[in-house]
Amino acid sequence: MNLHPTLTAVTERIIARSRPAREAYLARIRAAARQGRVSRERLGCSNLAHGYAAMPDVIKIEMQKPDVPNLGIITSYNDMVSAHQPFKDFPDWIKEEAQKHGATAQVAGGTPAMCDGITQGYEGMELSLFSRDVIAMSTAVGLSHQMFDGALYFGVCDKIVPGLMIGALSCGHLPGIFVPAGPMASGIGNKEKARTRQLFAEGKVGRDALLASEMASYHSPGTCTFYGTANSNQMMMEMMGVHLPAAAFFNPYTPMREALTRHAAAHLVTGIRSGSIKPLGEMLDEKSFVNAVIGLMATGGSTNHTIHLIAMARAAGIILNWDDFDALSSVIPLLIRVYPNGQADVNHFAAAGGLPFVIRELHGNGLLHDDVETVMGRGMAAYTQEPFLREGRLIWLDAVAESRDTEILRTVSAPFSPDGGLKLMKGNIGRGVIKVSAVRDSHRVIEAPAIVFDDQKDVLAAFERGELERDFVCVVRFQGPRANGMPELHKLTPPLAILLDRGFRVALITDGRMSGASGKVPAAIHMSPEALNGGAIGKIRTGDMIRFDSHTGELNVLTDEKTWAARDIPAPDLSGNEAGIGRELFAGFRAQAADAEQGAACFGGRFA
Repeated sequence: MNLHPTLTAVTERIIARSRPAREAYLARIRAAARQGRVSRERLGCSNLAHGYAAMPDVIKIEMQKPDVPNLGIITSYNDMVSAHQPFKDFPDWIKEEAQKHGATAQVAGGTPAMCDGITQGYEGMELSLFSRDVIAMSTAVGLSHQMFDGALYFGVCDKIVPGLMIGALSCGHLPGIFVPAGPMASGIGNKEKARTRQLFAEGKVGRDALLASEMASYHSPGTCTFYGTANSNQMMMEMMGVHLPAAAFFNPYTPMREALTRHAAAHLVTGIRSGSIKPLGEMLDEKSFVNAVIGLMATGGSTNHTIHLIAMARAAGIILNWDDFDALSSVIPLLIRVYPNGQADVNHFAAAGGLPFVIRELHGNGLLHDDVETVMGRGMAAYTQEPFLREGRLIWLDAVAESRDTEILRTVSAPFSPDGGLKLMKGNIGRGVIKVSAVRDSHRVIEAPAIVFDDQKDVLAAFERGELERDFVCVVRFQGPRANGMPELHKLTPPLAILLDRGFRVALITDGRMSGASGKVPAAIHMSPEALNGGAIGKIRTGDMIRFDSHTGELNVLTDEKTWAARDIPAPDLSGNEAGIGRELFAGFRAQAADAEQGAACFGGRFA
């Protein structure tokens, strides 16, 4: 099947745009590789003794042999975040499996793994986005000991996987495999959970009912089962070929999850010895990242990845922008409906055919690059298969021939939508993105006056006072990375959704983030430049008429150019965001953060 011409054009544009940065990156990691096949061969005796000291004697003997690969483990384990609690046992499995295959393994370092579900709407959320950069740096710290021939990366959730990838690419001369933990088993239905949230927002049920509903949804170890940023992460890692095929969505504490984890170690050892697994920075090229964007569109994935993918790509010297996302979205059909884009969860999606089915559909219709390197070798064919356990042995078989539920998973010839789940919004307010896969067609265009807020708490208070019972565009500014760390504003979803249900025409514009769970409220988010950086969103005044058209991508304040140009941006009071719950420690991050379209990294987008 010939590649779709839009994919060819977008990829060629990215390659041309990225050439200087990509060449510089490859030169850097190739120089690191030339310093020695095994970094520890170059370390002094005292250095090595420190690296071996805590290991059992039998492992010390093996580690001193130059032909015995040593795997570094970077783990985001903690037992507060449900998605990361299963990683507790993974290092022991990895070490055992490495020994069986004539290799050794060490936990090289740990990274933080915070939960946006816990911090949502509170001060900790202002650390959330920059935790990705902390994770990237802590990954690099772990690998900086130069004791390793390859690495295994344990992570699942929102900022964790992007941070691990950025850190891994900083040591891109090493081969590596990303190892997921899987989603928790299905809880109560998403429709019931959303209904209880809305009833609580309307004051019709109390906190006890809300807590009981939430605990029936988030109830066990594993990733939250809706299709938010965490599960979009797992999809992208498979589209980029850094997981074992179909590893993403098997539940924790099952024989299959243990088998896949152990096999990751064995496969990496084999790949290091044979050279069949390329160094990560060489393996992931422009086409790999285009495949990740394609997956995001085909599955209606998280808006957060319009930031994270850009930051990850830049760590490899590859320059993506939102025009690339928009162009790909125009030709990639939407193939799945998982909450918040539908009522099913990721367990239902996996049972219906899952990612192997999606990848085969895209691949077979010229909508995916096949000339890419993966941890399974060249091409995406391996990722159209799923694993089974036969007498304790892993085998991979072809994906199901037909979807097991066409309300969840469809073919390219009969998609839920002919285009993807994300779209670029632009006009005299700036540039932003919108997730349209869950927005009803009747809600995608609005022309209404603005009501401007500088804090999401003020929106909630205005709703509770009954001041928002009207058609309006909610503008929440000074929420960008430099202002307050770009928190998610997911607590705005229930009240704005209630107003939609009451028949009002409502939309949101913000330089902050929403969530991987962004749903039915039309929201132009990540507005760039942000208000604190001179972005035009800061010029909007309450009462300004705004044209919001997510079909065409138009986002304009309807005023004459002279008046608009003459407007100033008021100085915000950000004193309440500067300290407390560790925020004072992130002042340097805020000061040098890039705009959202450059990845919002505290590295200032300067990797590339």
